[in-house]
Amino acid sequence: MADLRRMMAAAASLSRCLLENSISHGFYGSVMTSLMGSGFNTEDVSCIVERGPTGMHPFRRVREALEGNDQLAVTNSPWTNRLFITYTQVIPPITIEILPAGEEGPRRLDSNTVTPIRGVPFLNITEFIRAKLRAWTTRGLEQDAHDLLFMLTRYWTQVDINRIPDADMERFVSQHEEATTAWDAIKAQYENDSP
Repeated sequence: MADLRRMMAAAASLSRCLLENSISHGFYGSVMTSLMGSGFNTEDVSCIVERGPTGMHPFRRVREALEGNDQLAVTNSPWTNRLFITYTQVIPPITIEILPAGEEGPRRLDSNTVTPIRGVPFLNITEFIRAKLRAWTTRGLEQDAHDLLFMLTRYWTQVDINRIPDADMERFVSQHEEATTAWDAIKAQYENDSP
């Protein structure tokens, strides 16, 4: 799991810089399923970043926070409206894509939507599933489906059904029958909790 150690070193380094600049953020991607025990090797890691209090775009906030940093290199791709951060302290280097909160993941990144894993803030289980479900409905990638199945079948008790789009999840379950039991259990859990 050397790759996971390298990815966590990259995420921790970026997180420290963002926290030093009071920038709310949460990591996301297949790296989270690896951390939770899937055993899947991946380099899929992104960092969702909130807008600033004055509405400053997340990309600008990150670029300014990393100005002069010798461990984290910024690559801006204005043609595709993407921003990448490369952690250069490991070989091969690790690249983390920056995603604007609200466009990817929740609009607010706080204790209700983010949880620390090994000292690094990641989306919580519900927000991870919600973001992966959105990615799956948009891209239809098998990796997104794998991540969803892993999290649903193992951590279904931690899912807040109120944050999951029913129609998208029903579509996912219809195409991935192995998710049926977990999704039915989540629905039953909330039906039993209703007054």
